[in-house]
Amino acid sequence: MPASQSPQQAGPSYKPWAIFRYGDFNILLAGGVAMAVSSSLTTLISGQWLYEKTGSPAQLGLLGAVHLIQMPAALYGGALADSVDRKKLMTATQGVAFAVLLALTVLAMLDRLAPWHIFAATAVSSIAGLLGGSARPAMLPRVVPRALLINGVTTQNVTFQIAAVGAPFIFWQMFETFGVATSLAASTVIALGAAVAPSMIRASGQADGGSARAPIRALKEGYGFVMGHQLLPGLFLLDIGVTVVSFYRMLFPVFADHLYGLGASGTGLLGSANSIGAILGSSVVFLTDRFARKGMLVLAATLAYAFLLFAFGLNKVFVLGLVIVASLGAMDSIGQTMRQAVAQLTTPDKLLGRASSAHSFSAMAANNLGQIEVGVLSAAIGAGAAMVFGGAISVAVVLTIWWLAPGIRRYRYDVSDPFGRSQPRRNERNGL
Repeated sequence: MPASQSPQQAGPSYKPWAIFRYGDFNILLAGGVAMAVSSSLTTLISGQWLYEKTGSPAQLGLLGAVHLIQMPAALYGGALADSVDRKKLMTATQGVAFAVLLALTVLAMLDRLAPWHIFAATAVSSIAGLLGGSARPAMLPRVVPRALLINGVTTQNVTFQIAAVGAPFIFWQMFETFGVATSLAASTVIALGAAVAPSMIRASGQADGGSARAPIRALKEGYGFVMGHQLLPGLFLLDIGVTVVSFYRMLFPVFADHLYGLGASGTGLLGSANSIGAILGSSVVFLTDRFARKGMLVLAATLAYAFLLFAFGLNKVFVLGLVIVASLGAMDSIGQTMRQAVAQLTTPDKLLGRASSAHSFSAMAANNLGQIEVGVLSAAIGAGAAMVFGGAISVAVVLTIWWLAPGIRRYRYDVSDPFGRSQPRRNERNGL
């Protein structure tokens, strides 16, 4: 089968590697990898430099507040992805991220980098990322057939996570050997590749229906769809409730210092371990291809994540800490992959951007609130105690969603019936 084959021409092949036959998917994937590496490097470089400069966990936590005040842009980004050319939107927003990184690199080379520059750059990059963040997942159904959609989501996540494994090692070696300026320069070059890649995709980026001139109407339509959905509100609440008390990835410099007495090396190794675990978690999703109860998979993975938070907070041995952080990454990846797949499987094309933006909005809001909460609480009672507290709340959240949103644990998706022909008629009327 040629690389240029259209998704609509695909036969019923469900092998994980079948999606690599689609050239547009490979380009979309390559651009996403470049974006993931650049984003991971920038986060690690900014966080480590800021923590070393200020010595304050609360300062790292406050970076989450900068992201948080930009959150309305995430919802409008979904409306944009359903109104304008998604390829052009990705190119424009990634171009802004490149320009911001270039400015930080120049400031660092001139030895004029200051903490407020990190906060300002984070704000601008956050707005750009939120405006364009829904375009990439909304493009995925254009470049792979529906029968391979879950494999497409999983492959993207696995590949991004593989890239994220390398980023902390690159950060560790470059930051300790060459300093902040060279590290930022490397991230800037990679960001340029992420900005160029979307323009090379041949599939149409124009959304079906919608109008960029009526954003309020588009937002209302998307809000009505999400709130009337049988699964999405419960899935989003599950993510928010757990993440808001446990978000740890942006605070690896604090955990490396508080729990293990390490600096950039500890930050880099914790980041790599987390990404390796995420790869293993996404690989588990491949192995559950024929396991129809996808909702149960989300709940079980999230509950395991909650219990692992206790272990992370109580452990003081670095090697064991790497194992725990890897396990946290695995459970988080399973839940994230399946939430994203369910959203795409149960949403029509004309609403994909807005459904993706609702998912991004809930996830990013949870991450940013969690970064603030964990950073401030770590400064007050210590990083380990903050994780134990987060574990206790997370267990309660999972059990509450299990009880109050039974549709999640009952949801099934049969890969041998990708169009849902065996689903009850009542589910079809609700977008399922």
